[in-house]
Amino acid sequence: MPTEKARDIRLLVLDVDGVLTDGGLYYDADGRIMKRFHVQDGLGIKLAQRMGLEVAVITGLDHAAVASRVRELGIAEYHAGHVEKRSLIMDMATRKSLELSQIAYLGDDWVDATAMRVVGLPMAVSNAQPEILALAAWVSSRSGGYGAAREAIAFILDAQGKYAECWRAWSD
Repeated sequence: MPTEKARDIRLLVLDVDGVLTDGGLYYDADGRIMKRFHVQDGLGIKLAQRMGLEVAVITGLDHAAVASRVRELGIAEYHAGHVEKRSLIMDMATRKSLELSQIAYLGDDWVDATAMRVVGLPMAVSNAQPEILALAAWVSSRSGGYGAAREAIAFILDAQGKYAECWRAWSD
C-alpha cells in the first residue's frame, strides 16, 4: 500500500530537527547552537529535484544553520518557526494545484502529527515517537539525521520507476 501511495507523490515535505538532523542540540563555547546534517540526505534532495520530485521544509524552530543548508540545497519552500504545519501543507497544496494525496511528509515527533494526518503518504524516521510511528504508512530503517530523508526519497523515486534511471545517470 505505501508503494501505491508513493507513485502519485509530487511533493515531499520534511521536518528538520529529528529528521534532517539527529535532533541533538550542539552548543559551541560561546553558547551558539550548531546543527549536524547528513550529506546523503543532501544528495537525496538534489536527486529528487533532478527527477521532478519537489522538496519542501517546515520546521518549528528558526535557525540560521538550517536556512543556510536549505539555501545550499536549492529548496524554495522553506517555512521556519511553524509549529502548526497542517495549514502550511494545505496552503502549499492549493498554491501548487496538488491534491493532498500527492504530498508526502517525513516526521519524527508529536509536532508532525497534524501534517501526517492530512497528506497522502505519512512517513516517519525509525527513531520517531511511538505515536508518530503509528501514524506512518512508511518507516525508514535509518534514524533521523543519518540518511532517513535519502531513504524516503529513494522509496518514492523507486515506486515511481525513477530510481534506477537516477542511478544509471549518476553511475555512467
